[in-house]
Amino acid sequence: MITPLRVIIALCLIAPFVAMLWVSSYAKTDPALGGIPFFYWYQMLWVLISTALTMIAYKLWQHDQRSRTASGSHTSDDNKGGASK
Repeated sequence: MITPLRVIIALCLIAPFVAMLWVSSYAKTDPALGGIPFFYWYQMLWVLISTALTMIAYKLWQHDQRSRTASGSHTSDDNKGGASK
């Protein structure tokens, strides 16, 4: 079942891929940060952003699974491929 929470989880996980695959948005040298060209520091910034977004997605997934288990609305299909408790 698609819920608003699961849409947020998906966006958190998809955003880094979109940002890194859209190379023309960061294929330049300016602005430099501490002498490091934009091309490099932008990618390194996304390493940190990706970590944070993945952590947020995981915490939201845990919350979603706990609330579904507590309400008794989960089925065998919901548990396929999900994280363990």
